[in-house]
Formats: sequence, C-alpha cells, structure tokens
Amino acid sequence: QAALNSGKLTAVQAAGNEAFIAAVQAGEADLHRPYVDNIFVLSASGTVMGRESDLIDVWFDSGAMPFAQWHYPFENEEIFKQSYPADFISEGVDQTRGWFFTLHAISVMVEESVAFKNVVSTGLVLDKNGNKMSKRLGNAIDPFDTLSKYGADPTRWYMITNAQPWDNLKFDLAGITEVRNKFFGTLTNTYNFFALYANLDGFAPEANGVTSPNLTELDRWILSKLSSLVAEVDEAFAAYEPTKAGRAVQDFVCDHLSNWYVRLSRRRFWNPEDTNQGISPDKAAAYQTLHTCLATVAQLMSPIAPFYGDWLYKNLTGAESVHLTNFTAVNDSWRNPDLEASMDMAQRICSLVHSLRKVHKLKVRQPLAQVLVPVLQESVREQIRRVEDLIKSEVNVKMVNYLDDASGVLSKKVKPNFKALGPKFGKDMKAVADLITGMSAADLASIESEGAANLKGFEIALADIEILTEDMPGYLTASEAGMTIALDNTLTPELVSEGMAREFVNRIQNLRKDSGFDVVDKISILVQSSSPEWDASITDFASYIQQEVQAVTLAILPTLSGASSELSIDDSTLHVQVAIFN
Repeated sequence: QAALNSGKLTAVQAAGNEAFIAAVQAGEADLHRPYVDNIFVLSASGTVMGRESDLIDVWFDSGAMPFAQWHYPFENEEIFKQSYPADFISEGVDQTRGWFFTLHAISVMVEESVAFKNVVSTGLVLDKNGNKMSKRLGNAIDPFDTLSKYGADPTRWYMITNAQPWDNLKFDLAGITEVRNKFFGTLTNTYNFFALYANLDGFAPEANGVTSPNLTELDRWILSKLSSLVAEVDEAFAAYEPTKAGRAVQDFVCDHLSNWYVRLSRRRFWNPEDTNQGISPDKAAAYQTLHTCLATVAQLMSPIAPFYGDWLYKNLTGAESVHLTNFTAVNDSWRNPDLEASMDMAQRICSLVHSLRKVHKLKVRQPLAQVLVPVLQESVREQIRRVEDLIKSEVNVKMVNYLDDASGVLSKKVKPNFKALGPKFGKDMKAVADLITGMSAADLASIESEGAANLKGFEIALADIEILTEDMPGYLTASEAGMTIALDNTLTPELVSEGMAREFVNRIQNLRKDSGFDVVDKISILVQSSSPEWDASITDFASYIQQEVQAVTLAILPTLSGASSELSIDDSTLHVQVAIFN
C-alpha cells in the first residue's frame, strides 16, 4: 500500500505483485530478472525498497559485502570492527579470481587489511572413477535423492572424511553405505547397549562427570584416549582440518570404544550379581565412563554431523541441544601416556594372536595354554604385565610368558625395510641394506633391546628392519612392526573340555535370544546325556556355564520328556530344554 501511495507502484503492478508473491510462496516463481523487479520491500521506517538496478560489477558488489552488510563506513563502526576481518571463508576453487580476490582488493583499499584470515577452498565432486559429473554422460548423482536415501549426516561425514575439502572428491554411494554401517551403525549399537543396561539398572550419570575411585585400568585407559582425542580434534578444527577431526572421532569409536572398551567391559554391565543389590561401584564406574565417552563424542562430531550429534547428546543428557553447549575441554588429569602405551602393546599382541587363530582355524572359544612374548627390555615387560589379564581374557590363553633370549627358541631372519631406509639414508641405502642383511644375532638382539644399534657408523633403528620368524614345534609364531609372539597350540584334554563348555555357553545364549528371553531372565537347563566327553565338560564347568547364561539350575538326565531343542556343536548334537526359572 505504501508503494501505491508513493506512486512507485501502480494498481496493475500491485495486483501482479500479489500474484507473484503467491507464486513465490508456492515455489513456482522465478526470482531472476525481470520477475524479481516486481518485488518491493518496506524498510523499518516505511521506505519502499526495490532492486538496485545500477551495478559497478557483480564481483565488486560481492567483494563489498563485509562493509555493505553493516552500511560501514557510514554507520555501525563498532559492530563492524567486531566481525572484521572474517575468521575464514569457504567456497569453490573457481572463486579464487572472483570473490576471494575482490574481497581482499576492496578491503585493502578501504581498510588496508585482508578481508579474511583463512580460506577453505573446496575441490570438485567427481564420479567414483574420477570423471566430471554430467547429465550427458549419465554419471551425475541427484543430491536430493542421496540425502533422502542415506541422510544428511552420513553423506556429509562420508564427504568430509573421505578427502580433504580442497581435494577433488571421487563420490561413491557405496562409501556412504560403509560410513553409515561402520561408523554410525557402530556408534548407535554402542549407545543402544549402554541405554539398555543403564535403563534396567536405573543409572543416573553424575552431574560432575567421572569421579569414581573405582575406575579400572580399562576405564582409565579409555578416558586417557578420550582426552587425547579431544586435544586432537580441537587442534584439527582450529587448523581448519575437518577431515583429520572426523577420522580421529571415527577411529576412536570403532577401534577403541566399541571394539575394545565395550567388548572387554561387557560382563561388568550385565553382571547379574548387582540385580538385587543396587548398582555396584564397579558397574557404576563402567556406566559413568561409557556415558562420558558417548556424550563427548556427540559434542566432537556435532560440527560434521549436527543432527545425529544432537540426537545422541539429548538422549544421553536430556539437554536442550548439543549446539548450545561449550566445546568440551581437554582433561589433563585423565592423560596417561604410559597406560596408553601398555594398552597399545596389548592390542598389538592380541591382534597377532587373533590372526594366528584365524589362519590356523583355532576358535577363539578354545582356550590355549600360553602365549610367549620375546621381550628383552624390562620397561616393555612392565608395560605388558600391566595389561596381562586383559590379554589373557581377550585371546583366551591361560598364561602370558616372556622370553629373555628368543634366539634359542625362535628362528629369526632379518631383512631391510626399504620404505624406511630410502628417506633416511638416501644414497647410502644400498650399503645400509647390505649391513642389515649380514647382521649378526647379537646385533639383532641389541636393536630389539635398545631400540637401535650402530653398524659401521650408521644408526639402525627397529623401524629400519623387518624381523621374520619361523614356527617351532608346538608353537605358532607371528611378527609385526617389531612385535613377535609365539602361541602354544598344544591342546590338552582339560583345554579341550573347557573349549566344549564355552561352545555350549554360546549355543545357550543364542537359544535365549531366539526364545525372546529378557536379559535379566533367570533360566533352568536340562541336558540329555550324549557322550562321556560332553557330560564331563558340562559337569566340570557347571558353575561357569550357569554364571554366563544366568542359569539357576543345570542338570544332565538320561532322557528328556517333552519337546527339546537341538544344539549343533562341531560334530555333536545335544538335546536341551531351556525355560525361565520360576
């Protein structure tokens, strides 16, 4: 109406304007010229404003943005100074001679300053084969279909963690599926595991975080890793390295939190002894530790996955939004480099044992007598001793023993690590490689014990060589990155019997799940006698079996009356009856 009264808009134009606004609201209008000239806006003072028809240059207008948005230098000097120059700018590499340049050019002329402190210049999105996407080639991907099918956060996480923003990205939908399953799926499963047992026990997190004096070595280790993660992610974001930040969060969740901490702590969460006694101090420490890790991960991931991070944080804390919280700070009191080094040793040893079990088809549920670790440095032995119980539990061995001198037990060969030698020794690489090939057992022992040795003026480090081992009778050996282990694969009747009991536990747990039993349900088990070996195994390990499957009673009968379930274990078939105990 003001435009009509001022004579700047005729009745015919006004009618057309209303129709145009309706079309805009319906999403049917084109906002380009000449249609945009039909739009008029009223200022706060009632002045009619229309599109400015006179332009010096479109890039000049864009470059004037830092000043024009505040109408500076004519007014708003204080607020302008607070926001200028900008912390960073992000646009495609094609903006280098356009917006990036004119922003700086105008800023230098007006303020003798840069317009922004940092720039994140993004690369191109190509197809999975590295070709430019185009409708003509039929290799273009509809972003709206992708977001609808996979979600915004998995798509964004894939794009940011797959390549640095300034590199070209080979976009593959299979990569989003992998991210959604591996990272988001693992994190969701970890949260669901926590929520299931925390809700059953009525756990309420402490307002001031982890303060329990009952933290285990595993708790202290994951909190130390968490604190290191916070420092790494904060540093990466501050340096405009979102790829490094995202990858660090992903590795922490998948490799450390889920695959190590939760898996090794699982028994603490479902410990049935706590059911009628409230939450034990040990279980409370596990709950608080896992809650802290999950809530912190939600904060760290939220700049890249804002929707999922918000959902996770709200569920864990009841807060209004993760985006209204302060970015988590590094807790130096949690930092424990020695414990992290010990746990790294444990993970490396366990990885080698698992690889041997897989290659030689030795089931993890089959206990083995011992694993030998040739270690000459006493400090390294102490690091491993600190986590011995975790190693024994994880790889299912009875003992971890150490060898003072592996040369008499393990047959070792050494060869040059050319990837390390080239950058280190340059033109002398061949001479150093010859020295390594001719290395004596004493030289090798010196490198293993001291970490390095001087051979004819060349400092040879453990990383410069590769140590190969050969199996000895009754043992399987493996080496990687300077770590060697020997796994005793001799099976005694006692070990075989215990392995049978562990297999029985696994099948009963599956039967519990298939029967729809609740995690807190107590059960009774009847087993039909099948063979002396199975009867002996179930009898000898009855207490262990009952504790693992929450069985109040376990009995072996000559025959079973009524319907029974069949358990197939290797070449045996056991008939059992499992029911909720009343």
